[in-house]
Amino acid sequence: MATEAKKAWKSHLILIPFSLLMIYPVIWWIGASFKSTSELSLPTIWPKQWMWENYTEGWTFSSQYTFTTFFANTLMMEFWNVLGGVLTAALVGYGFARLNFKFRNFWFAVLMMTLMLPAQVTVVPQYILYNKLGFVDSYIPLILPHFFGGGAFFIFLVIQFIRGIPRELDEAAQIDGASVYGIFFRITMPLIKPALYTVAIFTFLWSWDDFFSQLLYLSSVEKFTVGLGLRMFIDQFEVQWGQLLAMSLLSVLPSAIIFFLAQKHFVEGIATTGIKG
Repeated sequence: MATEAKKAWKSHLILIPFSLLMIYPVIWWIGASFKSTSELSLPTIWPKQWMWENYTEGWTFSSQYTFTTFFANTLMMEFWNVLGGVLTAALVGYGFARLNFKFRNFWFAVLMMTLMLPAQVTVVPQYILYNKLGFVDSYIPLILPHFFGGGAFFIFLVIQFIRGIPRELDEAAQIDGASVYGIFFRITMPLIKPALYTVAIFTFLWSWDDFFSQLLYLSSVEKFTVGLGLRMFIDQFEVQWGQLLAMSLLSVLPSAIIFFLAQKHFVEGIATTGIKG
């Protein structure tokens, strides 16, 4: 026991300095969000004078729109993205993992090939399509793809998880008279919760940080997301860096909160995916 404790102590002694090195940018970021613009150039972490107004003035930097609007827009979009991503990934994943249909192997191969297709290749065709349909400057191009599988990676994740569930459970439910939909909603869905938590977390984080798509499809300020709201600071004649850092710090809080609250399910979903029965 003493030897193990000594090894653990040595490991912590090595890891603590590296941990402090890794979190130093975050600590500087927090301190800089309370600094004035002139003080940002000083080689200090914490400000001499705490500028709490960076948060209040940054939140209401515009006379017409505040970050209340931007956060509300983003959270509304995230709700539909997560809902669509989870439901469709579960349905499509269950179909590939459990159902026998014509050309299943072919379509699965096509699905896996899309993982190797760079997103940049589809940007122009998608924009032309959405523009012709009149969806530009709306949330539809940002939400609609999540209701069509949510991405090949998420479908593959669910497929691998379902393959680890014994088929005997499905067969027992069939003997009891359960339909395919009954088996899916009553048997499979409760058992794949860890995988669905993982899909939900990844969908939330990736779509929250998807600045490019939001910039491409949204042009009306009243529809702006948090990322586009932060960009408006750069468009000003004189950039208020303290306010920008304060609002950017607030913008990462939802992602951090979601990750830490669901960390247990996230780790469980990643660790158990790929285990086959």
